[in-house]
This record gives sequence, structure tokens and C-alpha cells, in this order.
Amino acid sequence: MTVPLTGPEFGSYAPDEVTWLLKDLSHADLEGDIAEREARIQAGLAHYAESLPIEYQPDAAYRELFDKALAGTAGRLAHAVGTVTELLLSERGTDLTLVSLARAGTPIGILIRRWALHHHGLTLPHYAVSIVRGRGIDSAALDHITARHAPASVVFVDGWTGKGAIARELSAALVEYTARGGPVLSDDLAVLADPGHCVRTYGTRDDFLIASACLNSTVSGLVSRTVLNDSLIGPGEFHGAKFYAELAADDVSNHLLDAVAAEFDTCGDVASAAQAVLESDRTPTWAGWESVERVREQYGISSVNFVKPGVGETTRVLLRRVPWKVLVRDITADEHAHIRMLAAARDVPVEEVPDLAYSCMGLIKDLP
Repeated sequence: MTVPLTGPEFGSYAPDEVTWLLKDLSHADLEGDIAEREARIQAGLAHYAESLPIEYQPDAAYRELFDKALAGTAGRLAHAVGTVTELLLSERGTDLTLVSLARAGTPIGILIRRWALHHHGLTLPHYAVSIVRGRGIDSAALDHITARHAPASVVFVDGWTGKGAIARELSAALVEYTARGGPVLSDDLAVLADPGHCVRTYGTRDDFLIASACLNSTVSGLVSRTVLNDSLIGPGEFHGAKFYAELAADDVSNHLLDAVAAEFDTCGDVASAAQAVLESDRTPTWAGWESVERVREQYGISSVNFVKPGVGETTRVLLRRVPWKVLVRDITADEHAHIRMLAAARDVPVEEVPDLAYSCMGLIKDLP
């Protein structure tokens, strides 16, 4: 069995803010050329979770853009954090066990934990676990959590929804977990932003910049995306990840948390916002998935997996996939200035589509 990990031995977050239920693969050589990796994945020769893309390290101009974006959106992020936290406390009670989906969910889980502590004096346990599209959630991690906490207290947390692939993966994986003898766990995924209309519990449904999407490990506790590779992960072991301690000089993970938390007392009427969400029809419509299907057909793309909607997902395409083009609703919008900069750096065309359902979409190159 693998043992839980905490900072500073693994990751740059404080040990009381998150426990990583991951196997430390920092010693493993997992990074590959982005184009070669993409070709193998698309050819069906490898699964995306078996390896890692080389971590993109931004230049000074991009870092400056990140700092500006964070400063401009910290209050809006704080308001969304407060809204989703108040929803959880109202509907699920104060006995919550936060389980973030690593790695995009981890900073959001920490911020939810901070809000609950700051405004309600609650100290919530918080874990980060791996979920892999097509492979499910880490059942060893779920066993660890449910042996220590009431299953009804478990709340899964992610950063945002795109078209809803991870929300669907989570639901299916939890059904399978219960069928294999595990306890019943709620699949009501809590996210900061739900532009895809895929979940019931969210801070906002606006498609706006969540600054933790702008970078890779340097805004996620210096932890890689998760790895599920049979040559490294044995039966009963947690899924794996790497700790990029060598990138500490560029780490802004705690800077982001502190910048958002500093706005907790001045970010607006969160109670009214949460009440408005509670009183609304929150039934997921999966409208985002439908819009992705339309774009896939319009641009002759073979799979919905090559269409990544929303600011967060488009950023990821440019940071670690082989992008074909970027679609934007308004080519002058501030919320994706960083995307236009990344696209220019990689010679990726940006096309304005005024009736786009999301602020932007990233299209992955369909390799021959």
C-alpha cells in the first residue's frame, strides 16, 4: 500500500491544507515530446495518463499577464468560492470531507476549506485523489477515505466543467465502486465554474478566467497531473504523480491562494448569491456537450475529445496538447488575453465565432 503524502516533502501546499492520496513518482522519467505523445495517444498506442507532457514554462511576459489576471479576478474568484462553499454547507451540513480531483480541483478544494474556516470556524479534512478519463477514479484512495470518514460526508471538488466528461466519468466510477462492494458516495460534483451546465453545485456558470488554469504545476502545488501506468502503479496502490521541487523558484501556488483569500471579506453578497442558486432550477442540461458536438461537426473533427470548451480547457490545450486552432466569441475579451498570447507563441490561429456557446474553445489537431 502507498502512504498519503503532504508538503513540504510532496508538493508546496501546507500539510494541513491538503493530503495527497498519490504515489510519489518524482524519480520516474515520464515526460515526452508533446507532438510524439499526442500521436501515440491518438493512434491508440498509449493512454494519456500513462505519461506526462513536458511542463511548459512561461516567459516573463506571460507571467506578468498571469499576475495581472489574478489581480483582476481575485475578487470574482473569492465570490465564487464563497458561493459554492455556502451551497455545500446549506445542503450537505458542516460535516464535510473535501475530496479534490487532482490536480485542477486541488487549489479550489483548499480555497473552499479556507472559506469554511474563515467564515464558519470549521476545519474540514481535504484530500486530493486521481480520476482518469476512461479509467475511472482511484478506488484505493476512496477506500482510504471511507475507512476514516463517513461516506455521506464526502464531497468531490473540481475547478470547472468543460463539456462534462469528468462529471460523467465520476458518476460512472462511483457506481462501479459501489458495485464492487464500496459504500455509496454522492456524485454531486462541486465546482467553482460550471459553464457547461453539467453539475448542480457551482459558484458560477460564467465562463471566465480561473487563474489556476493559466499555468501547470507552478500554480498547483508543484505537482504534475496524475499518472496511471501499470509499470509503476501496482495493485492496491494509489495513482501516481510527480513533485517538481526544482521549479520552486517559479511557484505561485500559495500566492494564488492568498490573493483570493484576501478578498473573502470584501467580495460581495455571497449569502444572497448562494440563496439565488438554491432557489433556481439547477438541473444539469449538458448544454455545453451539445455545443461541442455542433462544433465537432462544423469543423470536421473526428472526436469530441478533440474539442475543449471554456477558458480553462482551452488553456490546457495550448499548454500541453497539439492545438489546431482556437475559437473565441470576442477576440478582444480580457478573460482570454493569456490564451491569445499562448496561441501566438505556438503559431495557432485564433478565429472569432460570435455565437460560440463558451467564451472560447480549443481544438486539438486531428493527427493522421
